Amino acid sequence: MPKITVKDGTEIYYKDWGTGQPLFFHHGWPLSSDDWDAQLMFFLTKGYRVIAHDRRGHGRSSQAPTGHDMDTYAADVAELTAHLNLQGAVHIGHSTGGGEAIRYAARAEPGRVAKVVLISAVTPLMLQGPTNPDGVPMAIFDEIREGTATNRAQYFQDFTLPFYGYNREGATIKQGIRDNWWRQGMNGGANAHYYGIAAFAETDFTDNLQSVDLPVLVLHGEDDQIVPFHVSGAKSIKLLKHGKLISYPGFPHGMPATEAATINADLLAFIEG
Repeated sequence: MPKITVKDGTEIYYKDWGTGQPLFFHHGWPLSSDDWDAQLMFFLTKGYRVIAHDRRGHGRSSQAPTGHDMDTYAADVAELTAHLNLQGAVHIGHSTGGGEAIRYAARAEPGRVAKVVLISAVTPLMLQGPTNPDGVPMAIFDEIREGTATNRAQYFQDFTLPFYGYNREGATIKQGIRDNWWRQGMNGGANAHYYGIAAFAETDFTDNLQSVDLPVLVLHGEDDQIVPFHVSGAKSIKLLKHGKLISYPGFPHGMPATEAATINADLLAFIEG
């Protein structure tokens, strides 16, 4: 399997398929690059080079004891993009991966990033606090920590229901999508998933959003039960210099899987625009 070893000795697994303009995909918590299957195959057939990695502690990357924070995540991406010598890449991040993508883009060497896409992203800040009164209370993240640390297998099964909106009346539940989420999650390390909760919940990306002088597309479902639209997408667009927002009534957090045709079409239009 293709891997690089980053400076602290952690092995980072990645996929690198095709030729053409590079598209780099950043997955969400607690998943892996496999969560992008519908996007990787779509853009591969459109003539793009598609790259996706498993974040440290996730998927097939090393279950590292340390480094489960957003600065290290972004640094790992910087090492991988340098290794692959990516230039003019479009960085596309879902959920936690959206935070990773914008932090990497804000710090990237000139010329490496052409555009950024934030899908159901945790930006600018999820945690409720004095400067973010309508954010998500810490008690919610403590519940996620508790479930991850003590009952991960069952907790991850249950988590798929709100993640994909399968708890909504009339929803058509696709068991394969639920099973695939659970498979990916259980392949990662419990420690990485536990400590990574702070990375997606408590990291403030305001400065990163404000500093990126590139086109940024924000895609967010209005029925996102994991990263609420009013906390994230609706605020992120106001901080970007060159932002475009598309919000989708009724779409869930996991819309790249459940609504792949719509998401892929909007991604393609932005990439080619």
